[in-house]
Amino acid sequence: MAKEQSNAEVSVLVEEKGTSSLADGNEEAGDLSSMLQKEVQRKVDSLVLDEPPEVAKKRKKKSKSKKKKELLEQTDPPSIPIIELFPSGEFPEGEIQQYKDDNVWRTTSEEKRELERLEKPIYNSVRQAAEVHRQVRKYIKGILKPGMLMTDLCETLENTVRKLISENGLQAGIAFPTGCSLNWVAAHWTPNSGDKTVLQYDDVMKLDFGTHIDGHIVDCAFTVAFNPMFDPLLEASREATNIGIKESGIDVRLCDVGTAIQEVMESYEVEIKGKIFQVRSIRNLNGHSIGQYQIHAGKSVPIVKGGEQTKMEEGEFFAIETFASTGKGYVREDLECSHYMKDFDVGHIPLRLPRAKQLLATINKNFSTLAFCRRYLDRLGETKYLMALKNLCDADIVKPYPPLCDVKGSYVSQFEHTILLRPTCKEVISRGEDY
Repeated sequence: MAKEQSNAEVSVLVEEKGTSSLADGNEEAGDLSSMLQKEVQRKVDSLVLDEPPEVAKKRKKKSKSKKKKELLEQTDPPSIPIIELFPSGEFPEGEIQQYKDDNVWRTTSEEKRELERLEKPIYNSVRQAAEVHRQVRKYIKGILKPGMLMTDLCETLENTVRKLISENGLQAGIAFPTGCSLNWVAAHWTPNSGDKTVLQYDDVMKLDFGTHIDGHIVDCAFTVAFNPMFDPLLEASREATNIGIKESGIDVRLCDVGTAIQEVMESYEVEIKGKIFQVRSIRNLNGHSIGQYQIHAGKSVPIVKGGEQTKMEEGEFFAIETFASTGKGYVREDLECSHYMKDFDVGHIPLRLPRAKQLLATINKNFSTLAFCRRYLDRLGETKYLMALKNLCDADIVKPYPPLCDVKGSYVSQFEHTILLRPTCKEVISRGEDY
């Protein structure tokens, strides 16, 4: 019906315009023809053809989903929670590596696949945490520059994590304080309130931060150095971490992973200000197994030969991390403490100080057995808590984790990924396009 009416209108239009044009000669006829073509096209474009209801419904649905896709793109700076970017609730898988040798059969085992189907909710939770980690580190890498106040850097990073992970008490949030250890400080340094440390062009900074969903933790780190003379040092720890991941697997001895890591790590040299340094693995720092709400779950992954003959097992999560140093390759505790964590296995211990009891209640409510730092207590409104915190440490309820330092003047780099030993394959949960 609509089509017939429109054609009639077009015919009338042609008749009227054609009649008036004949009097003006052939030159204007060309213009008229062009005008008519445009008018006809306009009328045809405006036609609405009758279509079956199913087709109309599909077209509307497609148009809606297209609009939704256009809307759901991460902003810059990131502000849209990851859950909204993946409305299906399914989050991207990490890098898959197949098992070798005696474990090749696992890839096609239907029994092992069924075990994985049962564990899917846990896998999905940790993948969500990993996607947050990837997006946050991508943003932070884009804004890092010499002259930044370390406190501002940490707070920007942590606030971005809080937004993207939809922070919700102990169900979703930051897994431990942002480590931003500089130069000879290998780990466990974050600025306390009032710290005025500024990032310099010649600094080597280890950026180590964690995310979690329901206590399923992603522990992942990388190193930033603006001066290209440090590139071989960074490459040493990155490649050592990659070989550690490659060698890891079900029934693999932890000591064998350490041997492979040290071999790669110590094949590197770095020239700093005209002096050549042999890169060393820091022998008293390790990777570790990860449990729910438990960053160090009992097993240590050495980064030098020797060490535990204990084996990795099916279903375990591991943080494979390596530290490359131009110093002695041995760290000790030094500098002001910022990191603390409640002992995972601690039972009830009576406390005499009311302030210590009150602080413990705050820790239990907000962190449980996840690590925290003094800035986090400040953010919660806690004041004058240092004596109470010392009391909790003296009672062995909370453990302090001071910065770990090699010799002053040396440089340390670090790379780290979280892996999952699934029944059928190894998944590098935190792998991204960057490293």
